[in-house]
Amino acid sequence: MTETAQPIIQIRNITKCFGKVAAVDNVSLDIQAGEFFVLLGPSGCGKTTLLRMIAGFELPTAGRILIDGQDMAGIPPNKRPVNMVFQSYAVFPHMSVADNVAYGLKIAGVKGGEARDRVAEALDLVKLGGFEARMPDQMSGGQRQRVALARSLVMRPKVLLLDEPLSALDAKLRGQMQFELSELQEKVGITFVTVTHDQDEALSMACRIAVINKGEVSQLATPSDLYEYPANRFVADFVGSVNIFEGKLILDEPDKAAVDCPGLGKIYLNHGVTGSHGADIWVALRPEKIYLHVPGAGKAVKAAAQDAPEGYNFARGKIRGMSYLGDITLFEIELESGARLRVSRPNLSRHDQEDFTWDDKVSMHWRADSPVVLLG
Repeated sequence: MTETAQPIIQIRNITKCFGKVAAVDNVSLDIQAGEFFVLLGPSGCGKTTLLRMIAGFELPTAGRILIDGQDMAGIPPNKRPVNMVFQSYAVFPHMSVADNVAYGLKIAGVKGGEARDRVAEALDLVKLGGFEARMPDQMSGGQRQRVALARSLVMRPKVLLLDEPLSALDAKLRGQMQFELSELQEKVGITFVTVTHDQDEALSMACRIAVINKGEVSQLATPSDLYEYPANRFVADFVGSVNIFEGKLILDEPDKAAVDCPGLGKIYLNHGVTGSHGADIWVALRPEKIYLHVPGAGKAVKAAAQDAPEGYNFARGKIRGMSYLGDITLFEIELESGARLRVSRPNLSRHDQEDFTWDDKVSMHWRADSPVVLLG
């Protein structure tokens, strides 16, 4: 991503209403030149409506959108310095790959050798060199998606907009295409703005992510900050798997804090919270931050219990569910209070999962810097 004094896209107080419903509600954000930017959120949150307003297919009820410093008010879609890849790809079934990619150039009046060179360049970028004569019905879903990308890239837009570009692909191909899209964006240097509801997809591709909820931006951050430091309960719960417990703040000092969670007990933190004593707050704890011990693990468990207030938190429970997923095993632990805690454990050897079985009594500990306090 290239930081510039003027972002390539400036969205200022954009609102879009359908009747009395605000699909997008007073959103402001900047997108930098050369950035892979993702709009992430559940179905119906307003992310696609926002993308379509950038493209010009929807008109804002209020607010302004500037692209490369130019106000887009009154500028039709075909005059904007953007191109859009639709969820359905919209590849022309009666045209060859080369004709599909050249279609926009033909409309723009680019012909002859220049058109052929640009088509060949675009197909090479998406790894479809040599497929010029192929028809869409002779290609896989991933290949048709690449044709749609090449058709947009051949126009050399300043911004490429992608609406759920991988949703029609199977899981394995989707994972492969996530890396290919990131590699392609890095290679061409064009600003990509992508809409998705898939958290893993967003985390794997984006420079920054705007999480949208009910038409508003809940948090704008890098993937790691979004995951490790969610701003609120919605973001914590939507991005990745998480345990969330309600509690009261019973200690708050500059270098430590404690929260009393009825289901989990007292949770110690190695930092202050900036809250008020007795305030109702929530504690979020990712499953992979929790260390799970086999019955009778001895020294590690005893050390964790002894160090709990200073460096660790400690809990006991019983395994009530196990899901083997190959690289990890997911556990559902019933605590002594009756509350449930989700724990994930990497399978570092072929026999790791054999250490545990249903109804085993287990011990758990986690570092005091692992929980995240959510004030709203």
